[in-house]
Amino acid sequence: MYVVKEREGRIVRRVHLFGDNDQPIAAVTRFLDHLAERGYSPYTLAAYAYDLQNLFVFLAAVGLEWHAFRPADALRFLAFLRRRATRGPAQRLGLALIIDGETPGRRLSAPTVNRILAGVASFYEWAIAAEAYSGAESPLQLREDPALARVADRHQPFMGRASRQRPVRRVVAVKQPLRLPRPMASTDVEALLSGLTRLRDLAIFLLMVDGGLRPGEVLSLHLEDVAYGQRRVAIRQRDDHPRGLRGKSRAERVVDLHEPRTLNAVSQYVLHERPREALHPFLFMVGGKGARRLEPLGYDAVVRLFARHLQRLGLRSPEKTPHALRHTHATAMWEGGMRELSLQKRLGHASPESTKIYTRVSDEQVLADYTRALEAQR
Repeated sequence: MYVVKEREGRIVRRVHLFGDNDQPIAAVTRFLDHLAERGYSPYTLAAYAYDLQNLFVFLAAVGLEWHAFRPADALRFLAFLRRRATRGPAQRLGLALIIDGETPGRRLSAPTVNRILAGVASFYEWAIAAEAYSGAESPLQLREDPALARVADRHQPFMGRASRQRPVRRVVAVKQPLRLPRPMASTDVEALLSGLTRLRDLAIFLLMVDGGLRPGEVLSLHLEDVAYGQRRVAIRQRDDHPRGLRGKSRAERVVDLHEPRTLNAVSQYVLHERPREALHPFLFMVGGKGARRLEPLGYDAVVRLFARHLQRLGLRSPEKTPHALRHTHATAMWEGGMRELSLQKRLGHASPESTKIYTRVSDEQVLADYTRALEAQR
């Protein structure tokens, strides 16, 4: 089985999952078309297709049709995923090696397994709504979780216990650790920034480390989004990037940038390095003399140049990605005293749960209590 992406120019417009008979799986195509109509990005469509590929590989292995998949089969699917090897590049250190026949590989990580299960659950929820699945409910069921409601740090609805919103959990899921964000050390960040020779690369990385912008948000910026006099940038929801790149957040926001170096770097790039003959309104363009000159810069290019710069400095490691610069900014803002709600708005998080990961990095109350306990022992 394999995934095929239909492109219009460089933008992915449709995604198909082909079966072993080299024909697209009709139900998956309909589901992915439905997601496209709802405004999902091309990257998200492809991610769903690869997640569903795991399901259909399992179904072929056990001789089951997708519409005959039931809750008991979901348990077998979970066991299949836990034994399945991946050949993709590692994003984390310390993954255990397994042997599948004579080919070495790595186990799918717990977050990856849970993401696949969530994608399969979305597929069956769509199939039920589309009357393409005969089951009464999704085979990957959700159940109310009263224990989760008693967690002290969990975000509570505005109406509290009067709200009809109830915490739920998926019956079939893998336990996964609550990982801390991985900010880069200040010395590593400064070494990276000081070693850059292109104004474009410096401006991109400064927007991430001083503004907390996501890579997709930086690359989606238009020239008009930068307000130099007000020292801010506007993050807008757009879907006009030629490579289909979009920001993650659905809410537009304004990010203040009072670090003089950041907007100065952007200004210097626009004045001296950005191709003047560029027709696109996007801020960051491909330069040089290659075939892609004057095209808006894509995410893969940023990942490669970030890794290349770190490799040259001898600092490259799996957890150091462009997104780590955003973690670095958020951690510094929290440790500097920014309130949780303010940090949530600055980062563009839809849920306070996403912002809470930074409160676990440096909890001032825990530190104060620890210091008092140490002093009491002396």
